[in-house]
Amino acid sequence: MTTETPSFNVEEVLPQLTLKEKVSLLALQDTWHLVDIERLNIPKVRLSDGPNGVRGTKFYRSVPSACFSCGTALGSTWNIELLEKAGKLMAEEAKFKGTHCILGPTCNIQRGPLGGRGFESFAEDPFLSGLCTAVVINGIQSDGIMATIKHYVCNDLEDERRAINAIVSERALREVYLFPFQLATKLSNPKSYMTSYNKVNGEHVSQSKRLLTDVLRGEWGWDGLIMSDWSGVYSCEKSISAGLDLECPAPPLLRKNDSLIHQILSREIPLSVIDDRVRNVLNFIKYAAENAGISPDLKESDENNTPETSSLIKKVADEAIVLLKNEGSLLPLRKEDNIAVIGPAASIARTTGGGSAALNPYYTSDVLSAIKKKLGRDVPFALGSDIEFYLFDFGKVTKTPTGEPGIHIKVFDNPVGTPDRKLLDEYNVNSTHLGRMHDYVPSNCTDLTFYLSMEADFTPEVTGEYAFKELCMGTALIYINEELFIDDKSHQEMGFGFVGKVASKPQIKLTKLEAGTTYHFRIEFGSSKTFTLPNEDIYVSQGKSSNFTLGYILHKSEREFIQEAVEVAQAADKVIVCVGTSYDYESEGYDRSTMDLPGSQNQLVSAVLKANKNVILVNQSGTPVTLPWIDQIPAFVQAWFNGMESGNSIVDVLYGAVNPSGKLSLTFPKKLEDNPAFLTFKSNHGECIYGEDVFVGYRFYEKTKREPLFPFGFGLSYTSFEFSDLAVRVDGENLLATVNVKNTGSISGQEVVQLYVVPPVTTTAVERPVKELKGFKKVALDAGKSKSVVIEVPYKYAFSYFDCDANKWNVEAGEYGVLVGNSSVSSKFLKGTISLSKGLLWSGL
Repeated sequence: MTTETPSFNVEEVLPQLTLKEKVSLLALQDTWHLVDIERLNIPKVRLSDGPNGVRGTKFYRSVPSACFSCGTALGSTWNIELLEKAGKLMAEEAKFKGTHCILGPTCNIQRGPLGGRGFESFAEDPFLSGLCTAVVINGIQSDGIMATIKHYVCNDLEDERRAINAIVSERALREVYLFPFQLATKLSNPKSYMTSYNKVNGEHVSQSKRLLTDVLRGEWGWDGLIMSDWSGVYSCEKSISAGLDLECPAPPLLRKNDSLIHQILSREIPLSVIDDRVRNVLNFIKYAAENAGISPDLKESDENNTPETSSLIKKVADEAIVLLKNEGSLLPLRKEDNIAVIGPAASIARTTGGGSAALNPYYTSDVLSAIKKKLGRDVPFALGSDIEFYLFDFGKVTKTPTGEPGIHIKVFDNPVGTPDRKLLDEYNVNSTHLGRMHDYVPSNCTDLTFYLSMEADFTPEVTGEYAFKELCMGTALIYINEELFIDDKSHQEMGFGFVGKVASKPQIKLTKLEAGTTYHFRIEFGSSKTFTLPNEDIYVSQGKSSNFTLGYILHKSEREFIQEAVEVAQAADKVIVCVGTSYDYESEGYDRSTMDLPGSQNQLVSAVLKANKNVILVNQSGTPVTLPWIDQIPAFVQAWFNGMESGNSIVDVLYGAVNPSGKLSLTFPKKLEDNPAFLTFKSNHGECIYGEDVFVGYRFYEKTKREPLFPFGFGLSYTSFEFSDLAVRVDGENLLATVNVKNTGSISGQEVVQLYVVPPVTTTAVERPVKELKGFKKVALDAGKSKSVVIEVPYKYAFSYFDCDANKWNVEAGEYGVLVGNSSVSSKFLKGTISLSKGLLWSGL
């Protein structure tokens, strides 16, 4: 798997580079690789998307990978030792994908619940986010693989993400949005940073000298590589002068060789500045060559799909699940319980949100299948509601003309009916959700114009009217038994597509199919170059956004779906209702329009509750959802987008094989209007005012005395714990808190000890939160056992706020409160005090 890669001396190589070679190093050579220069032993270095794993170099027909829990799930483990192990596993995955650098983890903040990429980040709290980020980076970089912390900074919503101007006070910028990056840089020293798409206070981050050079390199003393997000560069000279080393991807939009050379020769950009950028790129390549031990031409492999990989993925998923209600000890279930399973998130694995975090998992596990496996029998099931935006993947239920699962594809250089057209490629796939073909170039295809002829047979098990939904970037004709069924070519209309890319308006058609009868489907698809509608989408202009989607469902009305669920619920003693969102609703490229559960899920839950009061609700989403009937639900589990072991972990929690130990990494408001960013979480003509200032998440709810539905840091267990004997003191440069934790229940379990600091009541300089999380530790205890837990926090991080007048961090003199409990809201906080006789101003890390 590993290969020796030749090394080089950066300072010796730099003057040997030609000007053309220098400028070529300041952008990628393709989507995932830095430029290599063979004559000087500068090797090729490969990047690959995290943060949910390591995809490799392909979206379309990608090699399967380990799929980890999403960021909010990882944050909800509150287990830094476990997250470091997860980082190490990501590094192992990188080596099997020939990847030197993982584009993750994501270190942004959930300002509000609607952020399209909210699921990628760890928490609403800057301390929890920064610490989780640091330990994942330490795990990744422990064996020579590099991590890329992203997206620096204020990339907290997707609305107009390349144009949005985040207008944020200096104090909020420092304390909430920069602090997670600052803490992670101090504790892990990531080898690279990725800039965000957006502006901060009027200037795009990728060309902000203040943020890239003055703060990151100057104040924090960090010396790694800074790369742009994909197509996230907006100027040539400004980005280079500001400190942005690498434009991603290729071909570059701004740093075109001839243009950049022209600017250098005309002295618009000093050569010394170019050398600074090139030096950082070369140091990055050198580190990869000397430490990763990978050949950049290594073929990507799925050979890390091992029991050991599955075990760790499962452990993380187990600890991420948060038990939020358990009235009457309805959970855990017993195997002999008469149960039914209902809901659109029961039979489909919700592994991850959408966008660049998504990948092709080694395998998936859904709740329904995992329950059947655990019980060794079938269980009653009803879908209850359809929330699949693209409907169910038709390629999962078809067979090729030769009887293999999936569909058969032949790729040609010209459309069907063209004489002497040439076959370019031929293969089978098990999906008709071919939404990410922008990285697919068939053999001997020079201009990205190609045609797919797809064939599959479908034999329905149930007679009825079936709905088919199609959309594409390109053109598509769908035939059933050689009769034209859907024409998305002759009269196309503009629609909306993935990650801001355009696509045709979805076409939905119904047809009656008979059970046991085999129907032959033929699909003629032309790549994006054949799209008939003009547009200005950047990806289309590059000809790289071909996509095709065909979904299906046995057509029923909402009333019929819900009635089936009610009948199933009435026949059971206990009902597991699985609701949630999916990658269609939480994705890069757009924000959610509402916090409500999509489709008719609210009506479904209400109807099931009328039929059966013993409802165990399992919600799978990356961020909060509205739960209007929660007071009637006796048991509620927040299960997140929890990776490829999601279903298995959920079922083990439901049946008590795993004692839940997760704590919420973000507040669940009662309704959308309650959240602190409600009025300003959108683009207003390109501007977004961070009006909640430092009062993000629980800080807002506590300051305004607004009761949340479920508070930050909250989570239940099947056992109970007791805290006692709190002692706090300042020891040199650290705040030390010692507390005794006892498992007072009857089974083993884990508890999270959370430390919050209360500012002095005498403070008058600035308005401060009621309290702030400054430390935590997860402890495992057998029944009846106790343990002394020590939480250690750097003194200056524990007590500081950012003083805008001094442009430094300020530790005020005064008496601080120290609260230790198992949630941000607790009636049983242990309380201590720390008196500081003198203040301190500081900067840096």
